[in-house]
Amino acid sequence: MSLYHVLGAKQFTRPMLDQIFEVTEEMERIVADGGSDTYRNKVMTTLFFEPSTRTRLSFESAMSRLGGKVIGTENAAQFSSTIKGETLEDTIKVVSAYSDVIVIRHTDIGAAERAAAVATVPVLNAGDGAGEHPTQSLLDLYTIKKEIGRLDDLHIVMIGDLANGRTVHSLSYMLTNYKNIRISFTAPENVQIPNYVKKYLDEKGVAYEEEYDLEKVARTADVLYQTRIQKERFTSLSEYKKACGQYIIDSELLKVMKQDSIILHPLPRAGEIAVEVDEDPRAAYFRQAQNGLFVRMALLDQAFRAK
Repeated sequence: MSLYHVLGAKQFTRPMLDQIFEVTEEMERIVADGGSDTYRNKVMTTLFFEPSTRTRLSFESAMSRLGGKVIGTENAAQFSSTIKGETLEDTIKVVSAYSDVIVIRHTDIGAAERAAAVATVPVLNAGDGAGEHPTQSLLDLYTIKKEIGRLDDLHIVMIGDLANGRTVHSLSYMLTNYKNIRISFTAPENVQIPNYVKKYLDEKGVAYEEEYDLEKVARTADVLYQTRIQKERFTSLSEYKKACGQYIIDSELLKVMKQDSIILHPLPRAGEIAVEVDEDPRAAYFRQAQNGLFVRMALLDQAFRAK
């Protein structure tokens, strides 16, 4: 049951997730042993039309640790023929001829699906505007599994810019594969979780609530999933200021949290988790970022096996 394209969180079933996480554990062992040259003849192209640090570098590191080669651009909006008016579809058709897999981040929702429709190689969605970020959600789930030991019977609090937070959208969709999940959405009024996400949760029978009191939900949460208020997604500075700074995880919030809970963040952070929190063992966000390497190695492995 190998994967070819990775486009959105809804494409995953629980057996698929179980398999990915088994391969991910194998990739952890491979990294510990110094890497592999299994895919030394493979080429990965990264096309990033939006800025990225963790996603791009973890994919590039993943390919390198599997023995493969990397080509691409971290600023495709300016340093590709897009600036000359070339369509995304034409770009993908050409790049497919140079590559064995394409990793794309784009400003437009649905760009990965458009790319996959014309590509002759696997396409991995590294984020499409305010839409989805499925590979992030895979590493989020893998981190929860490693840190807490289960993916059923969880209370997860999602905090911050939930309207534009593609990581939150994808994670919400992916959590529908598990039993007895309860999600609390805690966000400023102008960046609440979209109705289409709630509709999907309703269809799948997943319990959720919208709760403004962070301290209240933090008391029973297994996972606090904090996100950044994304200034670049707002149409006006006034709307950004209305949302910014309302929910911060600090030493005071740590006092009310369960001792066996964890704090996650897709990063980068911009003040919404105080630096003092980093020393707490429940702060798992840097371990979470490291897990991105292993998960993306597993996804590349699955893509190459599916060809």
